[in-house]
Amino acid sequence: MAFFDLVIQFLSKPAILVGIIALVGLLALRKPFEQVVSGTLKTIIGFIILGGGAGIVINAILPLGDLLTAGFGLKGALPVNEVFVALAQEQLGQQIAIVFALAFVVNLVIARITPWKYIFLTGHHILFMATLTVGMLGLTVMKGNPTMLIIVASLVTGASMVFFPALSAPFMEKVIGSKDFVMGHFGVTTYALSGWLGRFVGDPEDSTEKITFPGWIGFMREPLIAMGVVMWIIYLIASVAALRSLGVDGVMAAYGSGDSWILSSFITSLMFAGGIGVILLGVRMILADIVPAFRGFAEKIVPNAVPALDCPVVFPYAQNAVLVGYLTSIVGGLVALGIQVATGGGSGAGLVGAVILPSMIIHFFVGGTAGVFGNATGGWKGAALGGFLNGLIFTLLAGTAYVALGQLGFANSTFGDSDFGVIGNLLAFLGSIIN
Repeated sequence: MAFFDLVIQFLSKPAILVGIIALVGLLALRKPFEQVVSGTLKTIIGFIILGGGAGIVINAILPLGDLLTAGFGLKGALPVNEVFVALAQEQLGQQIAIVFALAFVVNLVIARITPWKYIFLTGHHILFMATLTVGMLGLTVMKGNPTMLIIVASLVTGASMVFFPALSAPFMEKVIGSKDFVMGHFGVTTYALSGWLGRFVGDPEDSTEKITFPGWIGFMREPLIAMGVVMWIIYLIASVAALRSLGVDGVMAAYGSGDSWILSSFITSLMFAGGIGVILLGVRMILADIVPAFRGFAEKIVPNAVPALDCPVVFPYAQNAVLVGYLTSIVGGLVALGIQVATGGGSGAGLVGAVILPSMIIHFFVGGTAGVFGNATGGWKGAALGGFLNGLIFTLLAGTAYVALGQLGFANSTFGDSDFGVIGNLLAFLGSIIN
C-alpha cells in the first residue's frame, strides 16, 4: 500500500503525469539521450510554470470574492472543488485513490478500442471527478458495496475522461487550427455549447483579437495591460462597495496587506495580469515538447492518440476573448444568483437549488475558456454569449448539486465546473430513484 500510495502521489501531479507521457513518447521516437532528458524536463517545468501562474491568479482573485460578499450582501455557498475533495477523502480516501488509478486505465482501454483516441492528462481534474463519483455513489446506491463502487466509479470517471474531450474536439480544432490536442478540463459542457451557439450570433471574422482601441488608450492593445486595467476597475468597485460594511481596515484585511486599499487593489490587479503572463509562458513550453513527444507515445500504446490538456492551453489563441468570457461569465453568474435568491435558495434549497456565490476562479478559467470557444465560431459576440452562458449554467448546476451533497453530509461544499455539475446531478438523480 505504501508503494501504491507513492505511485498515486506521482500520478496525481499533472506535471509528472505529462512528463511521463513525454518521456515514453521521446523514447518511442528513439530520440538521443539529451533530447529525451531535455524534452521531459521542459514539459514538466512548463506545467510547473503553468501551475505557478494559476496560483498567482487564484491568490489575486480570492480577495475579490470576499469584497463582493461584503459589499453587496451576498450570502450562500462558494463552489470550491478542493473542499469537497477534502471532505470526501476523510470517509472514502482509499476508494478514491484506487478509482483515480483505474480511471486512467479505463481511459487508455477506451482510447485503444474505440475511435475516440483521447488521453486525459489533467491530473487534478481526474482526482476531482474520481472524488465526485465515489462520493455520490459511495453514500447512496453503492453504499456498503466497496467492490462495486470502485468498478462503477472507475468506469464513470474513465468514460468521462474520453467523452468530454471528444465533445470538445470539433470546436477545439476551430480554436487552434489543428487536431494536435483537445480539451482535458471538465468544463466542456459550456465550452461546446459556446462553440455551437457562437455561429448563430456572430461571425468568427469579428474576432475579439481584432478589437481596436482609440489612440488615447493605445496601451489597451496589449492584452495583459488591458486585463490589468479592467481588473483594477473591478477591484475598485468591489472595494468601494465593501467599505460600508467592512470599513477601511476590513478592506485592507481582505487584501491581506497593510497598505492603502487603493494601492493594494492596483497591485493585485497587476498581479492578476502577471499571473496570466506566467500561464502563457508555461503553455508555450508545454506545447513545444508535448505534441511531438505524444506522437511517439501514441504510436506504441494508443495509435493516433490525442492528448487532452488543461484549459489554459487555449489562452494564447485569443487572449482578449479570455477577458470577455471572464467578465460576461460573472454577469451570467449574477443572473443565476438572482434566480436562486428569487426562488428561495437563500434557505439552502430553493426551487432551483441553493444560492451560489460568484467564484472568481471558475468564472476566470472556465468562463475565459468558454469565451475563447465562442470567439472561434462567433467572434466577440460568441465570446460574450459563451462566457455569459457559462456563468449562468455552472451556477445553476452547482446550486442543485449543493443540495444533493448537503443531504449526503457534505455541508458547505459543491463543485463548480460545468461537467462536474452535469455528472453530479445525474448521479444524485440516479441515487434518488434507486433509494
